[in-house]
Amino acid sequence: MIAMVGSAALVALVTLGVGLAFAYLLRLLPTVRLQLAGLAFLAVLLPLGSVLLSGWVMFHMGEDVKILAVTAVSALTAVVAALVLARSIVGSIDRVRGASVELARGDLEVRVPEQGPAEVAELASSFNEMGDNLRRLFDTRRELVAWASHDLRTPLASMQAMLEAIEDDLADPAEYVPVLLEQVRVLSVLVDDLFELARIDAGALTLEMLRLPVAPVVSSSLKSIEAEARSRHVRLDADVDEDITARFAPDKVERVLMNLLTNALRHTPSDGAVVVLAEQRPDEVRVAVEDTGDGIDAEARERMFERFWRGDQSRSSRGAGLGLAIARGLVEAHGGRIWAENREGGGARVCFTLPNS
Repeated sequence: MIAMVGSAALVALVTLGVGLAFAYLLRLLPTVRLQLAGLAFLAVLLPLGSVLLSGWVMFHMGEDVKILAVTAVSALTAVVAALVLARSIVGSIDRVRGASVELARGDLEVRVPEQGPAEVAELASSFNEMGDNLRRLFDTRRELVAWASHDLRTPLASMQAMLEAIEDDLADPAEYVPVLLEQVRVLSVLVDDLFELARIDAGALTLEMLRLPVAPVVSSSLKSIEAEARSRHVRLDADVDEDITARFAPDKVERVLMNLLTNALRHTPSDGAVVVLAEQRPDEVRVAVEDTGDGIDAEARERMFERFWRGDQSRSSRGAGLGLAIARGLVEAHGGRIWAENREGGGARVCFTLPNS
């Protein structure tokens, strides 16, 4: 009798050990789909094994109670294995859920370990990317408020001081009118830039795309900054074939070129040069604005198209830092790309593409 009980206990323990071992191995499978499939197989094979073991017990012992005992242990093992596996999966999902609650409460620094099955790890990765994007969005909003306040306050304070001087008969109105008009122009440009960025961000930008030659737009843009370039003793040039055409909205591309040319002119020393080049490619037209300045460092290449970013703080009086951000938005609205790089002979090159069809 003792031998029969011992044999039954041994069979039960072996079955339990095999079930728990397989449950642990199932946790190592890379995807939830594979884990659940493995659990299904375990739920089928374990009872089948218990039946076979029960037959062996019955053949050797002849007691039905032993069969029931082995079957009960096998079923219990399957349940335990399912619970262990479910706890592992739910634990990974709970980590993401808990982090999402913290993020919803305003903790933008919360992140989730990218561990566990492939689906859960991918979910964690997407959550972390969302957190990074939200943090950048809030940082951008803070920068927008800070820089816009600064760039609006400066001309407004200057205008207020001049108007008070005129009101108190401390200055001749004719002396301050040109300066006031210039300050109004600065404010108008800033407001227009903010409005343009808001339209780009909202996806409300409408483009009337036409197949047109690129050369006239380049020529018009160069003429617009010709006077400033002459005063700085900077040579302007263009190498654009008259036959190069692309699909674009001419007013938007002209604004892109104006922003790039203004930026290049600002960083080109006297007796330097700014050149616009265009190249026809099978699927796109590549336009480049090159200068003979000091080039671009690694941080500038990464951040120069961010709004309100200024690599050189001495430029703070020369615009709000929105020109290149607007250029990027307009180029991407055309379906193109924009990037910056250094020229081999010195200086910088900013390139953008326009669709060819």
